[in-house]
Amino acid sequence: AAESLFANEGYNMASMEQIADAAEVSVGAVYFYFKNKADLLVQLLGEIGYLMRTILGEAFKKHGADMEAFKQAGYAFFEDFCVNYPEKCAIIFRESVGKSPEVEKHRKELFDKCTADVLSALMTVCNNQGYKFKGKFSAEVIAVSIMGIYERVAYHYILWQNRGENLKNIGRDALAFILGGITNLFEGP
Repeated sequence: AAESLFANEGYNMASMEQIADAAEVSVGAVYFYFKNKADLLVQLLGEIGYLMRTILGEAFKKHGADMEAFKQAGYAFFEDFCVNYPEKCAIIFRESVGKSPEVEKHRKELFDKCTADVLSALMTVCNNQGYKFKGKFSAEVIAVSIMGIYERVAYHYILWQNRGENLKNIGRDALAFILGGITNLFEGP
C-alpha cells in the first residue's frame, strides 16, 4: 500500500493513515512494524533494490558472463525492471531522494551495492575475454557512470516524460552508448 501511495501520490503527500487505510489495517498496526514513514521507505528501498539486483544479476549469469551477458543485464534493467515495475522505479529514483538522512544513507548503500555489482561484472567480462582496462580507474569510472546513466534514463523517460512504452528502444540506445564507452577503454588480449 505504501509503495503505491508513495509512487502515485508522492512520499510527502502520503500519510501513515492513508497507508493504513489502503492496506486495510489499523494505523497502530503500521506503527507496530514501522517506527515512521521514513522507516517504511527504507524497508521498501531494501526490497526494491534486492529485486532490481536479482533481475540484473540473473540476466548476466544466464548469458555467460561476457559482453553479451553485460548487454543482456542492461536490457533486463530497461525492459524488465523499469517496464514491469514503474512504481518501484518511482520510489527508487524519485521518492527516496533527499527525504531524510536515514533514507539517504540506505539509498546510497543501495547504489553502492549496484555500482559494485556492475564493477564486478565488468571485471568478470575482462577476465573471461582476456581484456584489461587502459587506465587504473577505468572500470570504476565506467561502473559509476553506468549507474548514473541507468538512473537518469529511467527517471527522464519513465517519470518525467511518461514514455515507458518507448523504453525498449531507449534502453537499447543507452546500452549501445555504454558498450561503446566500455570497449573504448578495453585493451585487447
